[in-house]
Amino acid sequence: MGIFGRKNDNPDAGPAAATAVSPDLAALTGDYTLDPAHSSIGFVARHAMVTNVRGSFLQFEGTLRLDGADPSKSTASIDVTMDSIETGSSDRDTHLKSSDFFDTEKYPKMTFRSTAAEALGGDDYRITGDLSVLGTTKPITIDLEFNGAAKDPFGNERVGFEGKTELIRSEWGLTWNAALETGGVLVSDKIKLVFDISAIKTVAA
Repeated sequence: MGIFGRKNDNPDAGPAAATAVSPDLAALTGDYTLDPAHSSIGFVARHAMVTNVRGSFLQFEGTLRLDGADPSKSTASIDVTMDSIETGSSDRDTHLKSSDFFDTEKYPKMTFRSTAAEALGGDDYRITGDLSVLGTTKPITIDLEFNGAAKDPFGNERVGFEGKTELIRSEWGLTWNAALETGGVLVSDKIKLVFDISAIKTVAA
């Protein structure tokens, strides 16, 4: 079962059944705040053509607006503190913060603002939005999987999503590289972004 509607298990039921909204999920409609303590925003880059380097951003904030009746009205907004990048190597982190890469003193934030959302069926969704890095803004599309909803022991109503997308970093001005003697380059142009999000429903005052 998806967050906004039931999966159509009957192929003869017609398109209306595929988009029917579950009454049990109507309560999820509302505003949510990302919980950084139980969320992660990470990336994967190919290094020296032979292995993957993984990293993450330790500081970020964001909000979600979920619409249980019409997923196209759902929105997301995320701000990432670029100086919080962490890859397991202090030397590499320092290089990534420099003007060769993210130039975090000049561009302290990376932002995402959604422009469209759609339900793909079951627990699968897709969100499109504008990603801003180094002062350049371009659209990206993120595939999402709804992981469920629950009330934690402290009374918080939570929802969870996993997401992933791929982008070409040079399109945002991230062009630094070094040639290898054996051919190829040190850092891949294609970067994978991965998300694991837990968000808490905002309680009206």
